[in-house]
Amino acid sequence: MRPSQNQTSPWHRPEHGSGLEAAVGAQSRRQFLWRSGGGLGGIALASMLGGEGLLTSFGRAASSLLHPTTPHYAPRAKRVIQMFMGGAASHLDLFDYKPELVKRNGEKSDFGEHVEAFQDGLGPWMQPVWPFRPYGQCGKMLGETVSELGRVVDEIAFVHNLVGKTGVHSQATYLQSTGFQLPGFPGMGAWVSYGLGSMNDNLPTFVVLPDHRGFASNGPKNWDAAFLPGQHAGTMIYPGQENPIADLFPGKAGRFVSPASEAAAHEVMARLNREHAATREGDARLDARIRSYELAARMQLAAPEALDISKEPDYLLEAYGIQRHPPTWPKEINPEEEMDYFGRKCLVARRLVERGVRFVQIWSGNDNGFPRRNWDSHEDIRRDHGPLSMGFARGAAALIEDLKQRGLLDDTLILWTTEFGRMPSSQGGKGRDHNPYCFTNWLCGGGIKGGVTVGESDQWGYKPQDRSNPTTVYDIHATILHLLGMDHTKLTFRSNGVDRRLTDVHGEVMRGLLA
Repeated sequence: MRPSQNQTSPWHRPEHGSGLEAAVGAQSRRQFLWRSGGGLGGIALASMLGGEGLLTSFGRAASSLLHPTTPHYAPRAKRVIQMFMGGAASHLDLFDYKPELVKRNGEKSDFGEHVEAFQDGLGPWMQPVWPFRPYGQCGKMLGETVSELGRVVDEIAFVHNLVGKTGVHSQATYLQSTGFQLPGFPGMGAWVSYGLGSMNDNLPTFVVLPDHRGFASNGPKNWDAAFLPGQHAGTMIYPGQENPIADLFPGKAGRFVSPASEAAAHEVMARLNREHAATREGDARLDARIRSYELAARMQLAAPEALDISKEPDYLLEAYGIQRHPPTWPKEINPEEEMDYFGRKCLVARRLVERGVRFVQIWSGNDNGFPRRNWDSHEDIRRDHGPLSMGFARGAAALIEDLKQRGLLDDTLILWTTEFGRMPSSQGGKGRDHNPYCFTNWLCGGGIKGGVTVGESDQWGYKPQDRSNPTTVYDIHATILHLLGMDHTKLTFRSNGVDRRLTDVHGEVMRGLLA
């Protein structure tokens, strides 16, 4: 059975309870919470009852958002960490080595077909900006700036024949994030939250760590819940900032909010919520808002500890590229700063999944601007990609090693992605134009076969080698859901008369990636 807009996930199983459960079940969830005293007292009571299995249908609807539900089959992975390089990272300079580009460097490019360039960026063939050499037992060729990944490359599976549908950043970012090119669809983390729930009552199911400089294209719409219940949207956290979670501790945000005024505001909100809820039985949006308040109350205790990296040993901070006392950074983009910021996100991601967060999304690169602080390197690949790639490679390698050392890599799935690739020809002598026709993803951990490449690009890295059998984002999403124990064709939600799913009407599990 597919859930309708007002139904819970298809993996929820009916339970049978005691007389207390029956008594509680006579009231709606909202009524029960507020009649139990509202605020934290009622929340605490509801939480305890839920933990003891004493809540009825309304309680299961709430606790299903917090506790794992039953997947379709035995999962290989329990959690996901997704790294998104905003602006379109160049596969040709990082992961996808093309000797033909070295041989033909500087010669007039000839694609053998008409090419619709994004910015007239079809100059001569351009070799990789950095030299490549083999790493690991698998002998995978990597660019010099991502050499840190060489230590863990035998854990990684590369996919070099990804294809997109557009060379426009916003639409392509939507496609990779939500499975659709238009706004109004849930992000992958929201779908995972909806399907499986959380493993920790006190932390969000889906956490987003944006770039510290600003959002990538589309901003929070990339991790919105859209038509799914609102509580499945990603919670934004900014590691290293004094107030890393907006509005969680209002008193720290400015001098006009005090503990007393915050308490008074909570009292007023509780009264207004009681009055509002009494006349709007069954309002899913109100339910979601109440649940968000409940989670916020619990997070005030749990989040500070989860985000505090001060007690991590020096050797581990160094491995991630984190400086315990960061200096004042220069205006120019630089590797040390990128390592520090991205490494912090990676370490916090490890701490979050270690504590039961189901899905963590890490972003590198903000939206368009000058000087470049993203991967959209039309002008100068070396200038922009160099620091960014060194930063992510240091943090990602440390994260993989850290998870493996803690026994978490086997059931933690890592995905590295970007919205599209870049052209094998030069643009302005030093940059590369957009290439939606071919780019790279890589995955590791959580049931992935390491040290392999599945899907090759052609001799130029322009299009897939086998144009009739490319890899799409739907295949990536289907594979991730499969490893989490979910059939991507059955994870659905009815919206406006359509049974929507993350993979739309497409997608095949990539069996060649599975260990």
